[in-house]
Amino acid sequence: MADETVMLGHGSGGSMMKRIIDEVFMQAYGNDALATGDDAAVLDELDPHERLAFSTDSFVVTPHFFPGGDIGRLAVCGTVNDVATSGARPVALSCGMILEEGFPMDDLRRICQSMAAAADEAGVRIVTGDTKVVNRGHGDGIFINTSGVGLLAQGVHLGGAQCRPGDKVLVSGTLGDHGITIMSQREGLGFSAAVESDAAPLNHLIADVLAAAPATRCFRDPTRGGLASTLNELAAQASADIYVDEVAVPVRPAVLGACEMLGYDVLQVANEGKMVCIVAPDQAEAALAAMHANKYGEDAAIIGEVAAAPADRSPRVMLRTAFGSTRILDMLVGEQLPRIC
Repeated sequence: MADETVMLGHGSGGSMMKRIIDEVFMQAYGNDALATGDDAAVLDELDPHERLAFSTDSFVVTPHFFPGGDIGRLAVCGTVNDVATSGARPVALSCGMILEEGFPMDDLRRICQSMAAAADEAGVRIVTGDTKVVNRGHGDGIFINTSGVGLLAQGVHLGGAQCRPGDKVLVSGTLGDHGITIMSQREGLGFSAAVESDAAPLNHLIADVLAAAPATRCFRDPTRGGLASTLNELAAQASADIYVDEVAVPVRPAVLGACEMLGYDVLQVANEGKMVCIVAPDQAEAALAAMHANKYGEDAAIIGEVAAAPADRSPRVMLRTAFGSTRILDMLVGEQLPRIC
């Protein structure tokens, strides 16, 4: 690695994060489960008749409370969604709290109540946890780690490597809502239209899609690094190109306006309640209808397709722009929105 110290960009979800994963974590303890590159590991060596999906995530967002959610709702929804991307039914979470001395107890109660409500909505239980307190000035009020396990039915094998040329790319709703909400709250920006986080548990939406479209290849939540980074990860896993139609991507006008004002690419802005789905072409409409029937998928859309990549270059994600041109859609480089989850 060219970097001698850890930088904010290493947590961005973009190319710097990929580098630290590949060159530090994978080199130290890489294994087959990690090497898949999916959001949850499938553990079938425990019992071939009772497959488990397992994932973990940590949450360090500032501010702790924001329109549409808080750090506690993020912690539950983020891990539930990661487990559900494997096709598993999330059943239980752990919760590790790192609290800073002086953190208001009323805020802690509010966060815990929010976590309980989100877990109830997802149909999971928080069954174990841990608490540590650090000295005043050595934290940021509260950090939360959640790990989750889910039960995975036999015959379900989802992942980026399953994608095939001709498959359709869907998103479950409007992009950029969470990242722009956090930035507006952090910087005190006011918008004429209300903007709020999309944080939501999507396990029921995923189950509905799988029931309607069994030939779904994979799910992935476009959190840090946004849609652009997620699709580049999937393209690399599938060794295929992905084409996206810019005009088909759903974005709220207020979010698009904020991105234009701030100089952000909305396709690289974080989401916390959206899902990317890649599905066989003959079942794409069924998957879309299943999303539309769920309250968190009302704005879902088919936005592109998978294509064969030429043998003489690495896979790419290509954006067909509103002007009729085509450009490469790269992963996020560096840190665009620090500490959005």
